[in-house]
Amino acid sequence: MLDYAALAALAAVVREGSFERAARALNVTASAVSQRVKLLEERLGSVLVVRGRPCTASDVGRLLCRHVERVGMLEQDLQVALPRLEAVADSAGRVTLRVAVNADSLGTWFIRAMAEFVNTEPALLDLVLDDEEHTAEWLRTSEVLAAVTAGARAVQGCNRIALGRLRYAAVASPAFVRRYFAAGVTAASLASAPRLTFNRKDRLQAQWIRLVCRRQVDTPTHWLPSTQAFIDASSAGIGWGMNPVSLVQPQLRAGTLVELVPERHLSVALYWQHSRLPVSMLDRLTRTVIAAARLALEP
Repeated sequence: MLDYAALAALAAVVREGSFERAARALNVTASAVSQRVKLLEERLGSVLVVRGRPCTASDVGRLLCRHVERVGMLEQDLQVALPRLEAVADSAGRVTLRVAVNADSLGTWFIRAMAEFVNTEPALLDLVLDDEEHTAEWLRTSEVLAAVTAGARAVQGCNRIALGRLRYAAVASPAFVRRYFAAGVTAASLASAPRLTFNRKDRLQAQWIRLVCRRQVDTPTHWLPSTQAFIDASSAGIGWGMNPVSLVQPQLRAGTLVELVPERHLSVALYWQHSRLPVSMLDRLTRTVIAAARLALEP
């Protein structure tokens, strides 16, 4: 049998990033956490924690952390029927659920879902940020239990639910538009106008260019991995970028931002995919995510 106190210590070290913070989370000493992890490593004959700043899990360690996460949720379900059962969780009885989400969903509607969930559940959420076209990979490798994705194909072993569409507009400051697009938005003008790109996975700007110009155009780019910074940089005239329409409505109304091509929007269909693990806590998270998405996203 596995030593679940040791597994809980391992999961805490990986989650918190150090033995000291894990000890505080579990309300034990750092030496106790270290000893539990060491005994588990000796028993399994494998390194489970890569010591560093922060501490990270080895491949075997990640497998065990995922197991702890799933067992914790199952035991939370049992606690409803058996209140004296001690769950595999932190010192406050909370289970941590790991979820992958894209930055723009986090910046527009996902916080509402988080708030609804954590205010009614003994749970903590560990969010992994990635591009919506790549969050499904975290599910495929079992790194997370659920994800907001843009993929229309369900990940094996997961359920997929359509959430709605997040609409984007290509925007910039009026001064930026006068400088680069005085003669209109064309392939030639786009080739000289700096754009904002979230990271190397972000294809929204390229997709919009293809929508407008019917071909790809190489453009200079600023790399800016922040949803709010996209809006601030666009307003400051640093570059043009694709921003969620719901976030830039105040700036568009105020005239501090303008659309490069009015009403030429790009919509991204989003899906909620989650493990078919039969636990009610994951089902309740799913319900809150769907409700929040349908209030904020377009059909």
